[in-house]
Amino acid sequence: MGMTSKNAVLGILLAVAGAYTVAAAEPLATVPVQYREVAQTYTAEGVVEAVHQSTVSAQISGRVKQVLFDVGDRVQKGQVLVRIDEREAAQAVAGSQAQVMQAQAAMQNAKTNYERAKQLYAQKFISQAGLDKALAEYKIALAQAAASQAGAGQSELVKGYTAVVAPYGGVVAARHVEVGEMVTPGKPLMTGFDPSQMRVVVNIPQYKLADLGIHPEATVEMPALKRWVNAASITVQPIADARTHTTQVRVYLPANEPGVYPGMFVRAHFAVGRVNKLLVPASAVVRRSEVVGVYVVGDKGTIGLRQVRLGEETGRGEVEVLSGLNPGEKVARDAIKAGMALTRQER
Repeated sequence: MGMTSKNAVLGILLAVAGAYTVAAAEPLATVPVQYREVAQTYTAEGVVEAVHQSTVSAQISGRVKQVLFDVGDRVQKGQVLVRIDEREAAQAVAGSQAQVMQAQAAMQNAKTNYERAKQLYAQKFISQAGLDKALAEYKIALAQAAASQAGAGQSELVKGYTAVVAPYGGVVAARHVEVGEMVTPGKPLMTGFDPSQMRVVVNIPQYKLADLGIHPEATVEMPALKRWVNAASITVQPIADARTHTTQVRVYLPANEPGVYPGMFVRAHFAVGRVNKLLVPASAVVRRSEVVGVYVVGDKGTIGLRQVRLGEETGRGEVEVLSGLNPGEKVARDAIKAGMALTRQER
């Protein structure tokens, strides 16, 4: 290797070392530990449910011909979910149409007879009773024609039931039939829900309702998603369970909240007052096995891991410290970076 190549490699190594030294010397972002006024909360566990959830059922008897959607599929309002064999319904429609034609022919014949009877009555060839009889027969034929027309409309409506459509757009939650199965009126076919409108249902003890106030406020914690969401609205049901002495409270989530589905476990934190708490960012907390701690940064930049005891999260990216820290101390905002800096400090 020539002298020029050696100098180039040496330059690269020095540049990398210099960059590492600058990065290592970069001060950690810290935040002071301090008391702040936050909402005092009452926590209740609950589950998510859809505001709009329904099960579509068969309205006629027949064999399932097609199942066009499955669990998890998205459907639009009016899309066909299931098709039932329409041959029997088509035969009923054809029979009804034949009856309509027959009734119309009878009605036309009765009308002709009535017109003829009026002429004969005017010429004094028939009596008033004969004219009345012709009129009665015409009215009967009219009624039979109307009845047959209504029957044909009913047959057409029944034929329409062979295509089961979605009452609104949403997601298929359950499928209850397979192709080839026989169904009867009332047989469940599919269950679906609208994911754009979800709510949380919790049961609150009666003695706690007064603490919630007239206009309750709540934040919903979703452990599975590691997310906190402010409630869009809250409704307290005007009835209590006589067995458990609790009242159902519905906490409505913002529209189109991603990742939320019926049956999900959540916690609703209701604001019941204000209280001062010693807070640190949740990102500053490090968990090692059963030890929970934060990295305390001294005035000279020294870093030390200190064990703490934590309370509940506030829902704003902060967590309460019950013991282990004093107001005014500084902790590293990013526990991962602080751990790396401590490792370099101990070398």
